[in-house]
Amino acid sequence: MKNILSISFLLILQTQKVFCQGCSDAGFCTLGALRPNQVYSKKINIKLRSVEISNYLGITQSYITIYNISADLNVSISNKISAQIKLPYQYVAGGLAKTHGLGDISLSGAYNIFASDKFQINASVGMKIPTSDANTKKTITDRFGKTKELALPMYYQTSLGTWDVLGGVSFMTQNWLFATGFQHALTQTPNTFLWKPFDPTADSSKAYHYMKSKHLKRGTDVMLRVERNFRFSNWNFYAGLLGIYRLNLDSFVDGDNKRKAIVGSNGLALTLLVGGGYRFNTHSGLKWMFGFNLKDRTATQLFKTKEITEHKNPDGLSRLMVFSLGYEYRF
Repeated sequence: MKNILSISFLLILQTQKVFCQGCSDAGFCTLGALRPNQVYSKKINIKLRSVEISNYLGITQSYITIYNISADLNVSISNKISAQIKLPYQYVAGGLAKTHGLGDISLSGAYNIFASDKFQINASVGMKIPTSDANTKKTITDRFGKTKELALPMYYQTSLGTWDVLGGVSFMTQNWLFATGFQHALTQTPNTFLWKPFDPTADSSKAYHYMKSKHLKRGTDVMLRVERNFRFSNWNFYAGLLGIYRLNLDSFVDGDNKRKAIVGSNGLALTLLVGGGYRFNTHSGLKWMFGFNLKDRTATQLFKTKEITEHKNPDGLSRLMVFSLGYEYRF
């Protein structure tokens, strides 16, 4: 297993320069019954227990590199019910800073609603638990030689800083997967990033590349996944579309302490996903996935008298591309 993880890490490093597009995901796209590339059989797979170690690489519109390694544990509770816990650790590197830390913890349960020889219907509910206040700061020195601690944009935070509820259902056959779900933030993000505190510093021009996110309130997301799988004895390949629609506008608190809506922060983000896997035996195998962004939301914030339109959302979730490679052991 150590050799497999080492190989996966090297593969990720070698592919950093080849990506050009990507996707956005706050967590519910890998929730239980909603996750991609699920194993299908005529028996109820929910009885299986598994642990998966996965490596994830993402590049944002500002060319920030996000590397994440996570442990995903699934444990059966009964013939139809299982529980899932996901523990990620994240590294972020960009022009403004480098950060790392424990990512948000995901807890969920899955339930098999119906199973037959031809198809299965499963449901999942869960929550994301913040591991920090999403307000990691950087020490900045202004032109007068005075130092101050300033909050970094959400793209540099390893946590969303909010308590979220998630849920959804899936319909799966031998070759097809259809899944829909939602994610709703119960709290606002404690982040305090604004542009003005970075003036006058050497980092002010870099700070203006990111959207303000002080006390950010994220809108509610709904998801639809459509996936076609091609299965062979040991190999499988799949391709699909992942649509995430934000129902309402995000909002933040500006320097005048007034809450303002962020124009364009709602709407559709669409991603093309391709991936596959290889089973060494009935217990272990590899999984891989590429994500290519087809459409993203375009958010707008007002700076002085000019509207600045940025193809990067204030929550820090947008990606130009993603790639993941993982090892799964079932028992």
